[in-house]
Amino acid sequence: MYDLVVVGAGPYGLSIAAHAAAAGLTLRTFGRPMASWRDHMPEGMFLKSEPWSSNLSDPAGEHTLADYCASRGLRAEHGRPLPIGVFTEYGLWFTERVVPEVEEETVTSVRPRADGFLVETERGQRVATRTVALAVGVMPFVHRPEALRALPRELASHSSHHRDLSGFRNRDVTVIGAGQAALETAALLAECGAHPRVVARADRVNWNTPPQPLERSLLRSLLDPHCGLGTGWSSWVWSETPWAVRRLPGALRSRIAATALGPAGAWWLRERVESKIPVLLGQRLRAAVPAGGGVRLTLDTTAGTNTLDTDHVVAATGFVPDIGRLGLLDPSVRNRLRPAGTTRAPEVDGRFESSVPGLFFAGLLTAPSFGPAMRFVHGAGFTAERLVRGVRRRLGDRRSAAVPGTRRSQRSRATAALS
Repeated sequence: MYDLVVVGAGPYGLSIAAHAAAAGLTLRTFGRPMASWRDHMPEGMFLKSEPWSSNLSDPAGEHTLADYCASRGLRAEHGRPLPIGVFTEYGLWFTERVVPEVEEETVTSVRPRADGFLVETERGQRVATRTVALAVGVMPFVHRPEALRALPRELASHSSHHRDLSGFRNRDVTVIGAGQAALETAALLAECGAHPRVVARADRVNWNTPPQPLERSLLRSLLDPHCGLGTGWSSWVWSETPWAVRRLPGALRSRIAATALGPAGAWWLRERVESKIPVLLGQRLRAAVPAGGGVRLTLDTTAGTNTLDTDHVVAATGFVPDIGRLGLLDPSVRNRLRPAGTTRAPEVDGRFESSVPGLFFAGLLTAPSFGPAMRFVHGAGFTAERLVRGVRRRLGDRRSAAVPGTRRSQRSRATAALS
């Protein structure tokens, strides 16, 4: 019987596993390390957040993105965008150094048992555990506009479905959305020889401003403070005090999670889009049907309705947390989860434990509880420390803090009891 099973091996899952190992918990971690970053982001993308706010979390704080870059002779500087590939390699480096064995298996079932949970994998492993932390990332929650859902993948896809955009060379591609994913996907499409356009229901494209220098006068720092999610007092609150957001009424938290830090393009992307890629604003997608080997879009505007023919549609329309889309959860567990505010995400307490004792959540699913920081890597440190504290409380704090053991000793300390 293990103390904890971590499902997911992105920044949140890896950070939780690192903290759990350091606390002396016996654990298993399942997932493909950094899978979303390795498999679902086109080559050529850059990290939007600043390097210093993009660290995975270990208790000692000794394995930062800056540490990794320094060890490779790379520059991780404020105001200098970093390639996604560098961040991905950093995550793998972090895993090798502070996370006990990560098993690249897909968890297919989490079922209750008298003393905890039974976790099953696609290869037939059955692992008994007292607690479970679901850090499944964003991919289960891909959102596509309803008008596109009936179209086949060859005609309409989501921006996260593409690792390589070169297959769109010489093709007309319409990107739906007005945020970073839409704008950067469109730029990369153009740069690989496609003919993209952006269609958005917003009436303008918002662009982030270049970051202020880290070293500034006291007055400027007070007026416009730096934080892990940018600058400004509202961003500071979301970034630095998610515990305070958690104490707000549920309906207000739901609204904050849905609207705070809305769609915007990075400052360094602007020159690659403006005057180079058509951007059709104030256009709401009503319908999409196959036509002539491509797609015919019907768009509503303030001036009426028009149609647009394109070879392919990419929906860069983000991710919507919905516990109903987690098929790995047994219905007897899923049906006991209390929703957060007006959302379909699970309510979690101050230590990320849900209304099902012993079941913890991390990442996007907790944004309606703790605010928009949970949508970013920056939230992983806050989450990992508090969640592991919650696991220890649930276990009765039987485990005292200890130096992490080797991968072999971590496994040998636990006995896998099967149902």
